[in-house]
Amino acid sequence: MARWFNPDSWLYRKRYIIGYMIVTVGFAVLLYLAGTTVPGGLTKAEEQAFIQSSELDLQNIDTLTIVSLPFYVAQRTALEMFGPSVISIKLWGLIFALVTGIGAVLLLRRWFRPNIALLATAIMITTGQFIYVAQSGTPSITYIMWPVWLLLTATMITTSEHHRRFWKILFFIIAPLSLYTPLNIYLVLAIMSAGLIHPHVRYVLRKMSRPHLALFLLMSIVIAAPLGYLIIRDPSLALQLLGAPQSWPPDIAANAKSLVQQYFNFIHPQSSSLMTPVLGLGSMALIALGVWRLIKIRYTARSYTLVTWVVLLIPVLLINPVYTSAAFVPLLILLAMGLEFILRSWYGIFPRNPYARFVGMVPLVILVGGLVVSGLNRYFSGYRYDPVTASYFSTDLTLLDTKVRTGGTVTLVVDDSEYPFYMSVAHVGKQTGDKLIITTTMPAITYGNLAATHAAHARVGYPIERVITTGRANDADRFYTYKTK
Repeated sequence: MARWFNPDSWLYRKRYIIGYMIVTVGFAVLLYLAGTTVPGGLTKAEEQAFIQSSELDLQNIDTLTIVSLPFYVAQRTALEMFGPSVISIKLWGLIFALVTGIGAVLLLRRWFRPNIALLATAIMITTGQFIYVAQSGTPSITYIMWPVWLLLTATMITTSEHHRRFWKILFFIIAPLSLYTPLNIYLVLAIMSAGLIHPHVRYVLRKMSRPHLALFLLMSIVIAAPLGYLIIRDPSLALQLLGAPQSWPPDIAANAKSLVQQYFNFIHPQSSSLMTPVLGLGSMALIALGVWRLIKIRYTARSYTLVTWVVLLIPVLLINPVYTSAAFVPLLILLAMGLEFILRSWYGIFPRNPYARFVGMVPLVILVGGLVVSGLNRYFSGYRYDPVTASYFSTDLTLLDTKVRTGGTVTLVVDDSEYPFYMSVAHVGKQTGDKLIITTTMPAITYGNLAATHAAHARVGYPIERVITTGRANDADRFYTYKTK
């Protein structure tokens, strides 16, 4: 055993590559399970996102006046390619989650030691909040993806000795795209302020070729130009991107209570579509250590950017706490700082003894392993077996595809509240060859097979042929099919 951890051994030299491979494979399996099995359905927010994507029309500018437009465009491409289904709705969320995980590893490797990057990333991708937004067919994952890649590209511009032009191009593409998602402007402003004030970043920027910089800025302006035009048409879009609440004035006390519930209520956790608290007690303890570490190194460019970003975010979250995903990346970085603080403290005791340094890693790995197992168990147990949480996810679209639409044209009677969603299913499905007719009233003439949803089956006067159910205790009867003449 000792020879395996000898600094000259193959296993020791390749330990990080092996670790990254294990994390990558585990991450891929995790995303697959989250996207297909747990929780295995759609929330109301995902259904609304699907409706939003299905209504996009490049010839109608009003359909484009929405926040997170790049996500909806990407989601629309998946729907057109694969038709309306749970996996096509979630597909781009899963892809963006994979991109986010890769970006997080690369970012943390630049900011911290490779072992810290590995351990912090493992904690991140196994938290309930990350897995939840990863499998969600909503733009939620972009609140994490854009900041990760903004920070990564900005870091590579100022520190990398190779391929710097590539990272510059990537930054000036990502920065304007991120502005289409709420709250990302605050990170862009934090990075810009670091570029204007911090001496090291200012020095790097002064060395940039002026023609290249002008070209990059022009490229960013072109990418952001549609957003500017949409804001001119609908100024309320700008307020949404800034994180303004729908009602004013906001209830600051209630919002602060909501934030405390989401992050610190470990005694009485709550169940909803997003289980809270979103991070475990151990993770929050590491974040607290990270705050202490941040205070110690506050004069670095990275610390300056992080502090500026957090200072801008806190007031926004207090007036509109629905955007808690925007705080995920700062918390991830603080968690990594906490891990680094512990490791530095141990290495300071044994600066020249590799075996003692390895021994110091053992309890840290055990701690991280406990946090990973705890996060996975909370997600997969809670989102599958918690009755309150499970009730937020509907499997109706899957049942419609597998149990109702078994062949030919289907006339589906739905409730008024369900009409927009099922009309979107019919609209997108028509483009891929499906035949589904949606109505809110009992049709005088039925085309093909006749079915009704749980909410609308009382409107149908034909004899019931079959009741399609789920395994839930309440409202298990989801669809009815009928015998028609």
